[in-house]
Amino acid sequence: MALIELQQLHKAYGSVNALQGLSLSVAEGCLYGLLGPNGAGKTTTLRILATLLAPDRGSVRVAGIDALEDPRAVRRALGYVAQEVAIDKILSGRELMQLQGDLYHLPRLERDHRINDLIERLGMGEWIDRRCGTYSGGMRRRLDLATGLLHRPRLLVLDEPTVGLDIESRSAIWSLLRDLVQSGTSVLLSSHYLEEVEALADRMAIIDAGSVIAEGSPEALKQDLGGDRLTLRVREFSQEDEALMVQAMLQPVAGVRRVVINRAQGYSLNLVIEGPEVIDRLRQRLDEENLAVFALAQSRPSLDDVYLQATGRTLMDAELAVAGRRDAKQERRQSM
Repeated sequence: MALIELQQLHKAYGSVNALQGLSLSVAEGCLYGLLGPNGAGKTTTLRILATLLAPDRGSVRVAGIDALEDPRAVRRALGYVAQEVAIDKILSGRELMQLQGDLYHLPRLERDHRINDLIERLGMGEWIDRRCGTYSGGMRRRLDLATGLLHRPRLLVLDEPTVGLDIESRSAIWSLLRDLVQSGTSVLLSSHYLEEVEALADRMAIIDAGSVIAEGSPEALKQDLGGDRLTLRVREFSQEDEALMVQAMLQPVAGVRRVVINRAQGYSLNLVIEGPEVIDRLRQRLDEENLAVFALAQSRPSLDDVYLQATGRTLMDAELAVAGRRDAKQERRQSM
């Protein structure tokens, strides 16, 4: 039985469709990654799963429980660590964890034992008794993660847990997450860091524009693309009509499996090829049409290639597009 079952989730904020028929099934006992740019719908999905937000339509089940019918039971089964850290600045980290344990009605001795265990595992001993208002971002994030784990949830839901953190804090969190999965806790991790999902996730889904566009293990998704990757430019900045013409020209070349136009990067062409000899064929075909090769780069498949194949742009390009739309909205507000 799947631990998490999301079916046809729809959610709109006014005229903005955050989720558009998102469906997801997550097995128990794994670390499952949600990869996508900011604005793709990851946080909305996690907030619905954590019963903090109701979908416009669709169904949500956690451990066989209908989250829309019995949200209290779902909250007992999961720990949720939000993207924005909200910590009382007056209390010390230990006092905050003690308060959290009391809210879960943990017996005092058991509460304190769990607190000491998490302090050690997350390397918080040197500063845990200082006031939270003095903590750095990495300290605050580690404490937030500890409070989410204090009641030992069956499922841990993390929204961008390492965004903006230093290498030491990120390494400590990665190590703890691996240990949790080995000990039987399931983890659902949202991130826009390719290397984080690839390093940690047993399975993953790529989300874009409110729906799942690819799903599987990181290795399987890369293997499904097959072959080596080529990034080809016939000039530094092509126009769309030229890119379409070159795409149609190169697609029939023997050994070329796929040609995708990357519109966000000067209409460059991203090819999947079988064997290095294909490069000579491509050069020969371009020479026949009097087209020079401005730039050519070869690499093995990556998760960014998977994202590019599904969307026609890289994850970084998607991030920049979201940031551009956000800046444009702010400018419109300021001009009103």
